[in-house]
Amino acid sequence: MGLDPVEMTKEFVDVKSVSRWSNAAISDLVEDRMKACGLEVERLSYEDENGELKVSLVGRKGEGEGGLAFLSHTDTVPGQEQDWDAYHGVVDGDRLLGRGSCDMKGPLACTMIAVAKVDADQLKKPLIVVATADEEVGGGGAHQVATESGIMSALRPDYGVVAEPTSLTPVYAHKGAAHVVVTAHGRAAHTSTGLGESANFKIAPFLAEMAELSERIKEDERYRNAEFNPPSNGFNMVITDYDTKQNVSAARSTCHVCFRTMPDDHSEVLVKELVSKAESYGFEVSSTISRPFYADPSSPIVQLASEVTGGKRPETVPYGTDAPHFREQLDMVVLGPGSIERAHTVGEYVEIPQLYEAVDIYSRMIHEVCL
Repeated sequence: MGLDPVEMTKEFVDVKSVSRWSNAAISDLVEDRMKACGLEVERLSYEDENGELKVSLVGRKGEGEGGLAFLSHTDTVPGQEQDWDAYHGVVDGDRLLGRGSCDMKGPLACTMIAVAKVDADQLKKPLIVVATADEEVGGGGAHQVATESGIMSALRPDYGVVAEPTSLTPVYAHKGAAHVVVTAHGRAAHTSTGLGESANFKIAPFLAEMAELSERIKEDERYRNAEFNPPSNGFNMVITDYDTKQNVSAARSTCHVCFRTMPDDHSEVLVKELVSKAESYGFEVSSTISRPFYADPSSPIVQLASEVTGGKRPETVPYGTDAPHFREQLDMVVLGPGSIERAHTVGEYVEIPQLYEAVDIYSRMIHEVCL
């Protein structure tokens, strides 16, 4: 194995690792490459709700406590392979194409190569490379690493770099997400009989309340944060009656209300309000909420990221990462090659010059923190 980020990224892209299925195959390859990079590897696993084996890896180099952790994930969104050759890493000019090349197998490869370039005997503080499962579908792997990893617990790293694609601009904060699912139940029957009870009619008053609420939320300062673009929470609603035909009363109608959580907003209050409204109608309701990420822009790790990227000003982004799962353990910054605009798209790619630049940037961070 050569220490080349393009070749390693291509290797990783060639292994399909969509979140719906087990990521054991890509984890086996990443573990092998971690060991070749001089890392001692801890392997954590669980079965997801579909019975699929999910694997997360924690690699360690060096002795002692503290140091620097690089955090990435190995799962991807679906490849849309009917529209392109998603699982074959291809170089096209200064781009490397393939599902996950940008989000985030390319960034993962860069962290591993930067760590590989350092002799363990030179390290004054240890290095950690993490590759989690299921970042794209709830962060189960990150949660397991944060709560169960022996290496993370023993080393207690000082700082972390979440290597998600940021076009190599330091990111100090990102939004989280809230999701409320409301279901009304009716009785299916052919409309000619008059015996049915439409779940769509039952849920309609709640939908009207959501439409009114969406307008109020746009201007409510409790749900805005000027540090983000856009500063609003993206309150949204989608509905389904499960393809009920027009001459049948709907037996079931479900409304999904989603919005982005932000630091110091009132998202938990809003979720409780939505749940209370749904319950007042007697509907079935469930809710989830994931926290946003926020680091003080003046913190040492954010300032170091700014310094090693040529003085780039730290920014915020509207998308999420694994960072919230680790924020109780270490100070972090989000910083990686590739543009989030290319992630999850047909023709996803990462700019090859950014891969090499990322290795250099991560190497400089290692030098400042661990050497």
